[in-house]
Amino acid sequence: MKRLFSVLLFIFCLNTAGASNFIDSLNVKNMKEMKEVCDFMNKCGAYFIATMDGDQPRVRPFGTAAIFENRLYIQTGKKKKVSRQMKANPKVEICALDSPSGRWLRIEATVVNDDRREAKQFMLDRYPELKSMYSADDDNTQVLYLKDVTATFSSFAGESREIRF
Repeated sequence: MKRLFSVLLFIFCLNTAGASNFIDSLNVKNMKEMKEVCDFMNKCGAYFIATMDGDQPRVRPFGTAAIFENRLYIQTGKKKKVSRQMKANPKVEICALDSPSGRWLRIEATVVNDDRREAKQFMLDRYPELKSMYSADDDNTQVLYLKDVTATFSSFAGESREIRF
């Protein structure tokens, strides 16, 4: 009986280590894909985010995108209508166009508010031009990360590639 238990424990440990390695490899892949999405958004300069205002879609330009603690973040102000719209319905779509290459990115995601000072300060340090309007300690700065992301890279050449993280 002890021998059987030892064998089962050994197999469990092997499977756990294998599962851990598999999860680690997924995380590395997801981080590369997340970085690719973030880099594309930043390369475009401005991207457009769509929210819902009741039954009316609303679209406006944004310009912040950064990876913090293995999550893709954006930033806005809590006093803005877009903040209230994302609170009421956290599902958003984002579109970024790189005109010179004829490539664009569409993102479907759910935004999650992160009210921690560290996250706010990170975004403000990444975009220092926002410090004239926002502070990590004010009640207006809002940072949100994207979850359940489906990002689709497309081009006028017809190729398309979808990634999820």
